Amino acid sequence: MKQVVQNYKSGELAVLDVPVPGCKPGGVLVRSAFSLISTGTEMMKVSEAGMSMLGKARSRPDQVAKVMQSVATNGVPATYRKVMGKLDSYTPLGYSLCGVVEQVGAGIDDVKVGDLVACAGNEHALHAELNWVPKNLYAPVPDGLAPRHAAFGTVGSIAMQGVRQGEPQLGETALVIGLGLIGQLVVQLLAASGVRVVGADPDPARCELAERLGAAAAGDPSSAAVEAAVAELTDGHGVDQVYLAAGGGSNQPVELAARLCRDRGRVVDIGKCRLDLPWNAYYEKELDVRFSRSYGPGRYDPEYELEGRDYPIGYVRWTERRNLACFLDLMARGKVDVEPLVSHVADFDDAVETYRRLKDGELKAVAVLFRYPEPTEGAAEAKAPSVAVPAVKAKPSPARAARTPVRLAFVGAGNYATSMLLPHLARREGVELATVVTTTALSAANAQRKFGFAGATTDLDGVLGDKSIDAVFVVTRHSTHADLTRKALLAGKTVFVEKPLALTEDELAGVLAAVEESGNDRLQVGFNRRFAPLLQEARKRFGARTGPANLRYLVNAGRLDHGSWYLQQGSEGSRFVGEGGHFIDTASWLLDADPVSVYATATSGNEDLQVVLRYPDGSTATISYVTTGPSGFPKETLDLVADGRALRLDDFVRASVYGRDKWVSSRLPKARDKGQNAELAAFVKAVRGGGPMPVPLESLVATTAATLAVQAGLAGGAPVTLARAR
Repeated sequence: MKQVVQNYKSGELAVLDVPVPGCKPGGVLVRSAFSLISTGTEMMKVSEAGMSMLGKARSRPDQVAKVMQSVATNGVPATYRKVMGKLDSYTPLGYSLCGVVEQVGAGIDDVKVGDLVACAGNEHALHAELNWVPKNLYAPVPDGLAPRHAAFGTVGSIAMQGVRQGEPQLGETALVIGLGLIGQLVVQLLAASGVRVVGADPDPARCELAERLGAAAAGDPSSAAVEAAVAELTDGHGVDQVYLAAGGGSNQPVELAARLCRDRGRVVDIGKCRLDLPWNAYYEKELDVRFSRSYGPGRYDPEYELEGRDYPIGYVRWTERRNLACFLDLMARGKVDVEPLVSHVADFDDAVETYRRLKDGELKAVAVLFRYPEPTEGAAEAKAPSVAVPAVKAKPSPARAARTPVRLAFVGAGNYATSMLLPHLARREGVELATVVTTTALSAANAQRKFGFAGATTDLDGVLGDKSIDAVFVVTRHSTHADLTRKALLAGKTVFVEKPLALTEDELAGVLAAVEESGNDRLQVGFNRRFAPLLQEARKRFGARTGPANLRYLVNAGRLDHGSWYLQQGSEGSRFVGEGGHFIDTASWLLDADPVSVYATATSGNEDLQVVLRYPDGSTATISYVTTGPSGFPKETLDLVADGRALRLDDFVRASVYGRDKWVSSRLPKARDKGQNAELAAFVKAVRGGGPMPVPLESLVATTAATLAVQAGLAGGAPVTLARAR
């Protein structure tokens, strides 16, 4: 296997081939998926290795003291040989990773082969393809948490232990000095604890990032901005806690801490900075100076770390393993977001070059991840990434007698429902808007008044039990779609649910279980673009094809407003999961097939995505989903090329087809029509007459599975197979 090492004498960095560690009792063998470079601790070690011997001695006076003690005990020659032998050896790097359990040692029963775990320890969570990790230095990764995010577990535990040492209370104010990787995590943890946070760092970009992640204010510690923010937030009393997350040889952090901390406040040292405490300042305020020891209780205790002896929870509530599990849980629930901290993801084979770029300042980063390759032949078999496409197991519902009017109920009356759906339905003949259901009475009353609903209520069960209701529209927040759809199907209703149908594979399986249990397959998802008249006409003029096609779809999605619930990824799913099904469905409809695999990659921060879909006949569709484009550029442009012909769609205002003949639509359409009206007409027709739904359920399921596979692909860094159930 390969491992990143460094020679501390010469400073040489290398990726060496080394033996695979054995799987000893009391631990597990883990194959790395992602490991995190600590741009503070690790880069300090890398920089020290490049110093002269005198520079090394000055940077590590603790080690010099040990050498002098050895000289007194063993003499100069023996000590010299010992020191030089140790310096001229390869040492490992890394201490925070996420990977898959490949082998389980004796005495381990809390994880099994194939489980995803986060690992800690500068001897056990190394930048290496395989690591043996003892029980108390790993924790299972919660469902839904991406491996690249779980790789932050160790540094998150360090930040968490520092915050615990500060004992923050609701409503207090804290100052975080140093907004590197640890400092940014401390900011988020404090904000999640109900503490107002001020950040201090000379880097404006890091200050801006801290404010995005929850800090009330952040600025250069040498400026007046930080002091002004502290004075304003504390009525001039000073902050309750100061967290020193800075490094380097300056004494400015501890002096700033004394100046801005309140009387009898707490100062917690998390980083490795100079600590020449100004005696008068700390004495006069009687400041409580505390140190935070790495990941938490258990650190450096061989009985805990190596022998697996846990501390009783009644005596030690938060050990390093419990801190690790707690931080993973906070990320999984969306309380802490580490994705904005990821500045760069490098292939593991490029480790040496990545360290060089970091050291030289060419790569400026808060956090850098190594992405590991898939196991080669001869290694333990690894399961290829896949997302299940469940089979639809339901007999088609029997045709019902035609009935007019069709009585509709709406669950939810937000912006999309009131702007894009209800205006079309309110003026459609043969439709009766029977009831609107919302969680707040006033929003239901507003929708009733504006669109003429016969009734308004907050009682969902009552609506589902009303046999006179023919169909239910689910137009609520994304996290509720699958559950509400399942309930409506079980109640025997025809269902129109806005995208997405589901946020997880389990949610999708739950919807299909309801279809199977009830025998009710009357379901439509709001994929409206395939109904757009302009695109329908262009597809007709393009005609049938015989060979594979290439499709390119550019979506200039734009940035969301601050505070948008679309940004609540922990509860509402990613933005692409929320709306990406639109574009996948459009591509699949144009190619007349469902995708068989998905590959996804993203820029730093997952803001701009490239999604490549592969189809059974060799066709491909590339969806470029960007949020950083200019607002004046068209939102959606699409090109389809096959058999010597090309189709182009320009943002639903113009379309053209090139081939033996050329067709170009009118340059001045009456309006940008993305198909909602035609989609609703087809849905109402199916409800009224009991005929087939506008889009086959199998296609809706395949599109949803492909959308979910995008997130799996981003997390795993490899193509994801869409495995269809037989």
